This record gives sequence, structure tokens and C-alpha cells, in this order.
Amino acid sequence: MPSLLVITHPEVTIDPDIPITDWTLNEAGRHRAAAFAASETFAGVTHIWTSAEKKACDTAEILARPRNLPVKVDPLLGENDRSATGFLPPAEFEAAADAFFARPRISFCGWETAADAQARIHHAVTSIINRHDGADLAIVSHGAVGTLLWCGLSGSPIDRCHDQPSQGHYWCAELSTLKPETAWRSIA
Repeated sequence: MPSLLVITHPEVTIDPDIPITDWTLNEAGRHRAAAFAASETFAGVTHIWTSAEKKACDTAEILARPRNLPVKVDPLLGENDRSATGFLPPAEFEAAADAFFARPRISFCGWETAADAQARIHHAVTSIINRHDGADLAIVSHGAVGTLLWCGLSGSPIDRCHDQPSQGHYWCAELSTLKPETAWRSIA
């Protein structure tokens, strides 16, 4: 049975002076992505779709390179829109993320709501799946929207307890049912 792999970008170079959407993978992130590309879990992937954000595109390109897989970009796979606040220092970001998940229908300081981000990512992924005609399909995206998608497909309420523990994780679902078969697992 073909699978859906929802993958988040691994570690990035954090630079408050660069827009978050333009951050790139750091050395550890590039290394982890390359290790996942060579893994048995990734072996059946025939197509990769990615968010338009630089860190996700970097990840998708690294995953695609060893087998010359096609990579397509869909901006709707992007992370929840946090441009209203821009960069937040780590402690402030964690508090903001807690609020984002805790009140899914209320915007945190102008952020896209969790409910809206969930609807967007679900629509984007199901549209891609409806056009997919290969074996395993990889979606390279981001932690918050990946968690929101997992919650929606598993029938779980939006809750940060389902969030990835850190960057660079994946979960799997059968393409035919879209029911998640795993929680988040580390890519390497």
C-alpha cells in the first residue's frame, strides 16, 4: 500500500534579521536530511511536494537528489502565517505556540488561526493526493501545520501535545485512508 510521509524540515540557521520564510538549513539539518534520504523509510517515495519556504525547499532538494526525484512546490503547504509578529525569541515563541494551539479559532497577535491553518494544509494535501499516481508520496512542510494535519486526519482535537518534539520529524499514513499510522518520528 502506498504511504504518505509528512516530513518537517530539520535544524535551521536562525537569523532574526532575515525573514523566517528565508531561513536555510544549517549543517546538522543538511546532514539529517541526507541520512533520511538514504533510509529504508524513504525508499518507496516517488514524488516530493514542498512548501515554498526556503528551509522546506532545501530539505526537499536534499531528499530528492540521490534518486533524482521530482520536487513540486505548493505555497499552501507553508507554516502557519506568523508574519504579524515576525521573529520571536525562543521563550516568547514557545509561549506564542502554546497560545496558537490552545485557542485554535482565535488569532494570536495577528497570526493565522490554527483552525484556518488546519483547513488550508488539509486542502493542499488532499489536492496533491488526488493528482498523485505513484508509490509513496512525501510532503515536506513544517511542524505546526504537520501537527494540525495529523490532528485532523486522526480525528483528534487540535492540541500541542501532538506536536513534534523538535525539528526534523515525520509521520506516515496510508494514502488510501489518510489515517496516520504513526506519531512523529525523528528523521535521523
